[in-house]
Amino acid sequence: MTRATRLRALFALAVIALSLYIVLTVPVRLGLDLRGGTQIVLETKDSLDATADAEATERTLEVLRRRVDALGVAEPTIARSGENRIIVELPGVQDPREAAAVLGRTAQLTFHPVLGIADKDAPQPKPLPKRPRERVLPDESGQYLRLGPSTLTGADVEGAEAALDQQTAHGWFVTVDLKGKGKDLWSGLTGKAACAPAGDPTRRVAIVLDDKVISSPQVDPSVACRTGITGGSTQITGNFTAEEARELALLINGGALPVPVETVEQRTVGPTLGAEAIRASAWAAVIGTALTALFITVVYRLLGGLATVALTCYGLLSYAALAALGATLTLPGLAGFVLAIGMAVDANVLVFERAREEYAARKVKSLRSSLREGFRNAFSAIADSNITTLIAAGLLFFLASGPVRGFGVTLGIGVLASMLSALVITRVLAEFAVARKPVRLRPQITGIASTGRIRDRLTRRAPDLMRHPRRWLAVSAVALVLATSGIVVRGLNFGVEFTGGRLIEYATTKPVDADHAREALADAGFPRAVVQTSGDRDLTVRTDQLPPAQETKVTAAVEDLGGTADKLRDELIGPSLGDELRRGALIALAVALGAQLLYLAMRFRWTLGASAVAAMAHDVLILTGVFAWLGKPVDGIFLAALLTVIGYSVNDSVVVFDRVRELSALTAHRKKGFAHITNAAILQTVPRTVNTGMGALFILTALAVLGGDSLTDFALALLIGIVVGTYSSMFTATPLAIELDASGAPSRVPTRLRGPAASRVGTKGADGNPGQPTSGVSEF
Repeated sequence: MTRATRLRALFALAVIALSLYIVLTVPVRLGLDLRGGTQIVLETKDSLDATADAEATERTLEVLRRRVDALGVAEPTIARSGENRIIVELPGVQDPREAAAVLGRTAQLTFHPVLGIADKDAPQPKPLPKRPRERVLPDESGQYLRLGPSTLTGADVEGAEAALDQQTAHGWFVTVDLKGKGKDLWSGLTGKAACAPAGDPTRRVAIVLDDKVISSPQVDPSVACRTGITGGSTQITGNFTAEEARELALLINGGALPVPVETVEQRTVGPTLGAEAIRASAWAAVIGTALTALFITVVYRLLGGLATVALTCYGLLSYAALAALGATLTLPGLAGFVLAIGMAVDANVLVFERAREEYAARKVKSLRSSLREGFRNAFSAIADSNITTLIAAGLLFFLASGPVRGFGVTLGIGVLASMLSALVITRVLAEFAVARKPVRLRPQITGIASTGRIRDRLTRRAPDLMRHPRRWLAVSAVALVLATSGIVVRGLNFGVEFTGGRLIEYATTKPVDADHAREALADAGFPRAVVQTSGDRDLTVRTDQLPPAQETKVTAAVEDLGGTADKLRDELIGPSLGDELRRGALIALAVALGAQLLYLAMRFRWTLGASAVAAMAHDVLILTGVFAWLGKPVDGIFLAALLTVIGYSVNDSVVVFDRVRELSALTAHRKKGFAHITNAAILQTVPRTVNTGMGALFILTALAVLGGDSLTDFALALLIGIVVGTYSSMFTATPLAIELDASGAPSRVPTRLRGPAASRVGTKGADGNPGQPTSGVSEF
């Protein structure tokens, strides 16, 4: 065992040991879509007296934290997002109406003298420079009162408590204790009112909460004029129910919000849906991973089995990284975690295929040196393909929101863990195995001593796939027109995230026909409601913005048809946030295309980079068009799938173009022209493309079949994207590169060679063509 191998082994053991310790000691935090609960996103707004800047939002957050603590929710989370948004997560809360009402109220509490009875139609007196404006508000009975400027505010309140008047049976009331100068101000306010005769409106004091008079009692006759109520305590009465009294006390104790807030997003997920999602995703992960492991073990034998062990370590590393970073595992994130298994397979396949080429090309067969050169020559393609995926993951994290951002986090962690798994752990295990004497004596059991059936068949037939590149471009153009015509004919079914509105998912006890549900909702006053069914007893209703009273009517209409309706999911997206998310999605796509083009232009010649990005755009349009034809929702989950497809499409193109760059450095290939080089590159990389695609298809098929309704569309989008991306990398990007090259672009592909490469140029490759390099060609 060489010194480098020992160092890699020690590093791998240390990482695995640390990961085991983290997994056993640090729990991963589950998102609300997995454990159930409510998420409310509030946006601070400017008021007449204050601007909703970062400082005001921070003070608002502290007030909201006190209110959330008073709600008694276990393990709540409240955090600022950007300059003027606050995200509140309430695990276990299934009816968010009370929480939203408590959090959304400004709770500006003021105490006013009553100046008299007002005519609501009479014009209000204009304020003088030194006299604030009088206010006219209806009291509890609806009679309008003229109110003077506030004497006290909620800042003068020490505390409040709801209590039941058991002696006089007047019901619930709220006791308010004042502090500091508030005690003197209260005695002064009530002392002035006590000077008016009994029954006179000016003997009343109005207590106003958020521009609503909640109580306007007369000062008791026992209170002396100019003395007022002393002691710094008073009671607010108003025919409160127990719940109303407790809520008022909670708001007073929490304090007033510095600026108003508006609910721009609200999501509620039932605990049943979260538990089912975890169970379904876990089964999908187990079965998909088992099928993938079986596949690579059959194809690559011993080394494939060792790669399966490394995949297990990948799962351990990814889980530990999530726990260590304190990241929240969401449902799309769980899908990203499973999807990255397929990407971990990709790196192993690249290495093993290059090792097969090296072994077949050598006159003196050596498993150890072939494996070493396989890792060395595959590194460039692995690095390029994973970096493009990391770009997509980074865009999801910075430009997406909610659970989709969690997908970006887990996808990024998965990519890094897969590289560590393939390049370090697999290499340590593989080098240890091929150094054993029983393995050296039976090289066929390693899986790299044979080139494989696909490569053998291609070598015998040597098809010239790029003889007519324009035909492939014509096929791509036809597919593009057929798919994108769905966008024109049927339009895109934008999800509630991009349109704004309300989406409620129910589980009913009886099957409900979608057409009957639409008719029932139209009769209930919701003619524009969009109804979709899933399975026998799942029903989704999407409408415009719904206040609580109308949401109750929707639920009642569903229950009339389907019996008891349990609310599985409830999402509310404000119109401003919908517009913002829609713009963000377009920006994410534009930045993704631009970032990939920039990176590929740096790594390859611009014609290759432009061809890869054109194929990527081709894949995006076809996938979007197919979803338009199928009527599937275009939402945040679809955006996550779309950006992942972009990364995957670039992966395939990078592998082909990386081989193009390598072959272009060889004189024997360069003399035959660029079309010959690209054809040879495709033939040499087809085994990798097929084997990697099969690994990803196993994972995604398991997600589509077993992942439940929440992940079906996500897995379907990725399945379509992978099939289309595999095709386009060979038969769209490559023919386009040939046409660009023929139109006048320089045929030379820049490459830097390491010293030993010159002596190896011209050897016979695994595909039978002269000039296949076996080592030394730099791909960095």
